[in-house]
Amino acid sequence: MTTVEENIDALSSAILHEAREEAEKIRAEAETKADAIRKRAQEQADAERKEILDRATVEAERIRNQSVATTQLKARTMQLEHREKLLNQVFSAAAQQLPSMQQQPDYQQVARNLLKEALGQLKAKKALVRADAATQKLLGESVLADISNETKTELAPGKPLDAGTGVMVETEDGHLKYDNTLETRLSRLQSGLRSSVYRILMGE
Repeated sequence: MTTVEENIDALSSAILHEAREEAEKIRAEAETKADAIRKRAQEQADAERKEILDRATVEAERIRNQSVATTQLKARTMQLEHREKLLNQVFSAAAQQLPSMQQQPDYQQVARNLLKEALGQLKAKKALVRADAATQKLLGESVLADISNETKTELAPGKPLDAGTGVMVETEDGHLKYDNTLETRLSRLQSGLRSSVYRILMGE
């Protein structure tokens, strides 16, 4: 009987030992799997964190570049506005001085040239000559007759100009006209003169 009991105890001990070893093996495998899961989770978290940081860095750089570009654009706009203001002041002052040209001793020749140039642009066989009061006096009948012969154009005095210094010519029906007043000439020249005038203003 003792032998049977001893055998039972030995068998029980062996089974218990094997069960412990199996349990230990299962526990070790579980820890290994848990470590792998934790490692993958950490790697994924690190990757997501890096992606978020990279996106944030790119966005911050974009905002910075946009801010710099906006600031540069504002500075350029202010510079151009200041430039235009200066140029407008210059051309406005020049326009105010134009009537004084009539006091120059060679203004009659200037008036003749203005008229001939206007007729060349109008390209009509007959034209009415309109001028401001001072210019009209210089372009009397004899002068108009002389220019008429020179340009082969039939000329007649038209209504005095309401504004402007110089000459405007138009066809009898008023459909075609060419404004060659000093103010209009200055206006036509402004776009081409702006860069040169600005360089002079800046002392270049």
